[in-house]
Amino acid sequence: MAGERVLVCDDDPQILRALRLVLRGAGYEVLTSTTAEEALDRAAIGGPHAAIIDLMLPDRPGIEVCRELRSWSEMPIIVLSAVADEQSKIDALQNGADDYVTKPFAPGELVARVQAVLRRAGRATTDPRIEADGLVIDLAAHAVTLDGDEVHLTPIEFSLLRALATNRGLLMTHRKLLTEVWGPEYSDATSLLRTHIANLRRKLQRGVDPPRFIRTDAGIGYRFAA
Repeated sequence: MAGERVLVCDDDPQILRALRLVLRGAGYEVLTSTTAEEALDRAAIGGPHAAIIDLMLPDRPGIEVCRELRSWSEMPIIVLSAVADEQSKIDALQNGADDYVTKPFAPGELVARVQAVLRRAGRATTDPRIEADGLVIDLAAHAVTLDGDEVHLTPIEFSLLRALATNRGLLMTHRKLLTEVWGPEYSDATSLLRTHIANLRRKLQRGVDPPRFIRTDAGIGYRFAA
């Protein structure tokens, strides 16, 4: 799982610093935030694969962050809190959290829990196949089938589909997709991206409306939403 992005939200600078060091040491890219609103912004723009959210935040309760994230994303969410009572754990789990860790935490255990929720979510980009709603993407063979029929994609279209599908449910910004597929020198070439997304959609849609696999977040980017 190393190399994936983890969003961390905690208003305690020492805790935030400790989490950043522990997760980076385990090979994760860390996106940090200190408020609920900042966490939601980072989640929408940064495309994390998992989130660690403190229950007590200065602007909004962490449980509201869990609820809002869960309304549009399938990313695993771990609640980190000094509150250890059973009802708080139940409330968090019923509002979108996948796990609950109490402070103080053991670094090794926290990393193991992050690895576990990512593994259960099937986020590993080394998986040889991705299947969703009749669509099969064979990452090793660079082959795609839809409802059993082969879909002929250009190398760019396949790279776009792979980037979106391996981050299923997560918002991929225009800049992120352009940088990942074409390179940093194309980071502002939004019209180029739109053209290839339109071609990819046409090959995957087969007359189905609304869009079956690729959803647009207007002015921001796209997400694989099968």
